Amino acid sequence: MDFESILFDVEDGVATITLNRPDAANALNLAVMRDLMHASIRCDEDAGIRAAVITGTGRFFSAGGDLPSFAEAGDDVGALIKEMTAYYHAAVSRLSRMSAPVIAAVNGMAAGAGFSLAASADLAIAAESATFVSAYTNAALSPDGSSTYFVPRLVGVRRAMELMITNRRLSAAEALEWGLVNQVVPDDDLAGVTAEIASGLASGATLAYGAVKQLLHSSLSETLETQMELEARIIARLASGADGQEGISAFLEKRPPRYTGG
Repeated sequence: MDFESILFDVEDGVATITLNRPDAANALNLAVMRDLMHASIRCDEDAGIRAAVITGTGRFFSAGGDLPSFAEAGDDVGALIKEMTAYYHAAVSRLSRMSAPVIAAVNGMAAGAGFSLAASADLAIAAESATFVSAYTNAALSPDGSSTYFVPRLVGVRRAMELMITNRRLSAAEALEWGLVNQVVPDDDLAGVTAEIASGLASGATLAYGAVKQLLHSSLSETLETQMELEARIIARLASGADGQEGISAFLEKRPPRYTGG
């Protein structure tokens, strides 16, 4: 599939999705959001993709929603936003629900919808120069793109409220302290560190990673007994699968496992 506003590459089991509007600070317009949806479907459907990386071209991860397109839409802006979020939210949902882990490699400012995208990833690695800001209420808008779901889970409701109402800008170091990112690295090391992590994940137990994602998403909404039943059912299913059998055998035989993602 050809993409209009992103770069999409797959190598050694790792899909790299690169926002590619550097002259517009990688702002997310209708075309980008449509491309993200199609890229997410590709990642979810292709069994050969066992990890995904999301990053941006140039100095920005993403400055957020494309406000000039909102202005151009005039009275039709509501319809435009509903179409954009239909694509964008579908992309976030697919990436969050698929088994393959998703890493955000935050190479610069992550603002607005870009902030939401970074927060929705399973892991986030930030360059030292990266910054994070919700930004929505500065334009009299409310958050979208899943940030009201993921950010309170990452930093707590009180801090999420501060980020979204005051639009406090966090440095990469502050984002690490608050729990928004997993690691901060020198700018020149971001691609290499992210590639190393993604490569390790791509050779790992993909279905087990997917189970972790599923269980952690459900953990804050289910009762203790329901969550434990989900745990029991999922671990039993995994133990019966090819990777589960390989993992058990490798442990008993004291050798490295050879996972196939099945």
